Amino acid sequence: DFESIAKVVDPYIQEKSGLRGIMVEAASFPGWESFAALLSHLRFVRDHHRVIAKVAAVSDSTMMSVGPQIAKHFVNAEIRHFHTNERESALAWLRE
Repeated sequence: DFESIAKVVDPYIQEKSGLRGIMVEAASFPGWESFAALLSHLRFVRDHHRVIAKVAAVSDSTMMSVGPQIAKHFVNAEIRHFHTNERESALAWLRE
């Protein structure tokens, strides 16, 4: 998934010199299918965290609510958790 996302966002980032925000919407956090999938996720974060200003994590999953608190120590992007019923608030925050 991260390779597919990168193919879409990388040309935009190159043209605009960054990305205002991205929303990660997941009903649950199933983990990674394999170690290779985990590495792909980590590579995406490493390559993009300085050019994406905000990340909205929209989920009722416990992992997705705790993850931003941990990630903010390692990435430049501002990360905020929203519950599933707060999707519109997440979009408004990203547009600020």
